[in-house]
Amino acid sequence: MKGRRILVTGGAGFIGSHLVEALLARGAAVHVIDNLSMGRRENVPPGARFYEGDILDDRLVEQALEGVDGVCHLAARVAIRDSVARFLEDAQTNLMGTLHLLHHCRKRPPKKFVFASSMAVYGDCPHPRPVSETSPREPISPYGLSKLAAEKYVALIGRQYGLPSVRLRYFNVFGPRQAFTPYVGVITIFIQALRQGRPPIIFGDGDQQRDFIYVGDIVRATLLALESDISGEAFNVGTGRGTSVREVAAMLSQRLRPGLEPRFEPPQPGEIRHSIADISKIRRMLGFQPEGGLAERIDEVIAWNRTEATG
Repeated sequence: MKGRRILVTGGAGFIGSHLVEALLARGAAVHVIDNLSMGRRENVPPGARFYEGDILDDRLVEQALEGVDGVCHLAARVAIRDSVARFLEDAQTNLMGTLHLLHHCRKRPPKKFVFASSMAVYGDCPHPRPVSETSPREPISPYGLSKLAAEKYVALIGRQYGLPSVRLRYFNVFGPRQAFTPYVGVITIFIQALRQGRPPIIFGDGDQQRDFIYVGDIVRATLLALESDISGEAFNVGTGRGTSVREVAAMLSQRLRPGLEPRFEPPQPGEIRHSIADISKIRRMLGFQPEGGLAERIDEVIAWNRTEATG
């Protein structure tokens, strides 16, 4: 990675800023584009060249792509529930933003284009079984649909213009710097509620299972994809283990507000019942093995949220 120049879109955000740190630590020169709609300027590490603005801005994208030999495209509207009502904004960023970036990349194709996709491309799974990359892809939310459409464009344009690409389907990412919103990151949402003395709200019966993967593992998988010679493939990035939303609430309540029970409300449109990754393909082809489990890392996330509230 030393001596390479990499563009990270969304590099001031939760996952992107961790990725930028890792790239700089490996000796890469890093360009960052972020419109700061969710990201923070202070998240961008010293040493990265920061371009504040949108990936739909022609001039800005051209400047940020100057001289790069790798692109990690993480910029997105990441809100499944919110995308139901705001499907136009979702598509403008997640689909058109991706197409805009591909349009500029085809002029001087970088050596690798890594696209951050989502487990939402698979749609609903009625049983808590791991889904493989060949499982049916029938999104039930505009967010999942925009990510799936963007995936298909990345693969197609990549083939037509000689742009080596990899699509990574991130599952439920958690870790420090995950900004609070009412729609994204159930762990952060629950921590915020419990710290304020409010019961965590569970939509549905709470038995729905998610594959929670630590942000550091997401970064390692992304770096493996960026450095590999593999192209044209899609990979699940998860742990292969499911944890129910009810279990997450209990784990956090025990640490923050013992005895405070969650409140249950009706399921929300567009939300998946179960989402667990089959990671056999990424293990086999990229040598990826997750290291940070939920139980081992949850205290780190709680500590960061406390520091954020006081600092």
